[in-house]
Amino acid sequence: MSEPRHRTLTVLVQNKAGVLARVAGLFARRGYNIDSLAVAPTDDESLSRITIVVDVESAPLDQIVKQLFKLINVVSISELHPRDSVERELLLATVKADGEVRARVLELVQIFEAKILNVGHTAITVSLEGSPVKVDDFEELLRPYGILELQRTGRVALPKLDRNL
Repeated sequence: MSEPRHRTLTVLVQNKAGVLARVAGLFARRGYNIDSLAVAPTDDESLSRITIVVDVESAPLDQIVKQLFKLINVVSISELHPRDSVERELLLATVKADGEVRARVLELVQIFEAKILNVGHTAITVSLEGSPVKVDDFEELLRPYGILELQRTGRVALPKLDRNL
């Protein structure tokens, strides 16, 4: 089986102004490709977690990690393999939904356990939180109905908990 093209890194950084700009700047200067980026404070107010899904075809993963560690505010870096982590993403979409199309869109919403956020005469705004694969599948099935607007968050991930005592 071939190696995955994308890898997920979680980068723990000091929660200081300009840290995200330095991380993004490093990727831009080196020509590394970012597929997804999400950042938020952690339970420790002095730290933030940056989750980066990187394209390892644009640069070797070990090179990306070495360059990140050179940044002064980086505390730690972990690679999260999909089978060893819990990954989530959020999708918001406004879809054309009038007449009998509305019933089909609502059926998809129910099947995927999505939520209806807003209803208009000719469109519906829905949200779905789930694994990246589930979000991809939902988006793909909505497309034929006509997506008017779409927004997806970057992927967020944490390691799975150890179940051994």
